[in-house]
Amino acid sequence: MQLTLTPYRPALLKFQSLIALFILCLGISLLSDKFLTVANFWNVLRQISVNVCISTGMTLVVLTAGIDLSVGSILALSGAITAGLLRNGIELPGANLFIGFTLLGAIIAGLLTGSALGWFNGWAITRFKLPPFVATLAMLTIARGLTMLWTEGFPITGLGDSFTYLGTGWFLGIPLPVWVSGSLVAVAVLVTNKTRLGRYIYAIGGSESAARLSGVNINRIKLTVYTLAGALAAIGGILVTSRLDSAQPNAGISYELDSIAAVVIGGTSLSGGRGSVLGTVQGAIIIGVLNNGLVLLNVSPFWQQVVKGLVILVAVGIDKANAKTE
Repeated sequence: MQLTLTPYRPALLKFQSLIALFILCLGISLLSDKFLTVANFWNVLRQISVNVCISTGMTLVVLTAGIDLSVGSILALSGAITAGLLRNGIELPGANLFIGFTLLGAIIAGLLTGSALGWFNGWAITRFKLPPFVATLAMLTIARGLTMLWTEGFPITGLGDSFTYLGTGWFLGIPLPVWVSGSLVAVAVLVTNKTRLGRYIYAIGGSESAARLSGVNINRIKLTVYTLAGALAAIGGILVTSRLDSAQPNAGISYELDSIAAVVIGGTSLSGGRGSVLGTVQGAIIIGVLNNGLVLLNVSPFWQQVVKGLVILVAVGIDKANAKTE
């Protein structure tokens, strides 16, 4: 009698992310006695929250068969804008004018910055028919340069207890960043599963030409998706800046790598049209646990990059293999 996994293949594909997470947690817990502690659990959730925000927006982009390489730089600039306006306001010596910003005003300015940069990505892609890879790669450099100009290469610190509470505070026994990211995921799941926008996003990723013939306004949907990705990256930037009580000029470097990894590991196809936000959350948890485990095991940061690159390579390979068998 020959044993075969064929009857169980659909179940294995459906739960492959959870199976991988279980194996990863088991392996790290056997190698480090610090992993399965309450303090480390909350620390992992705080770290994951930022990637969940970014990866949720990345999921929407990838579902349309696009990509956004600029999320890390948008995160940095949005966080720096928020911190700079909150700390220093805007001075116009020529007009003898000073404009101060409240906490809410500074946060809104940061969100508008991220949304505007995301909108510009979408506009460049739809107006000039640029490949998303090229357009967002250019924005990665532009936003990073603007961050350096805004901060003059120095961290912006001393942002106040009210602002740092966003990244370090607790509500009902749960860290506030977890509430923020969880709320965003709930909204994104509702949008993708229950709204016309969500149906159009999947339709464009499945077949852009068919969606166009069906009357879908392709350009408008793409503009919306890239704008949302920019806004969600800005939220991640505000959380990072709040947690550190500092806007770092080099914040967000390689965050796009973690974001893409979370999306791919979570089962969203890079070809578009297939995947889910909840799958991405599972992918973000896997990446967060992997990062945390490598740190606890004192693995060199250089090897950490190698490991994450290999994980992305394997995840894409599995995705392609699954696509061929469907």
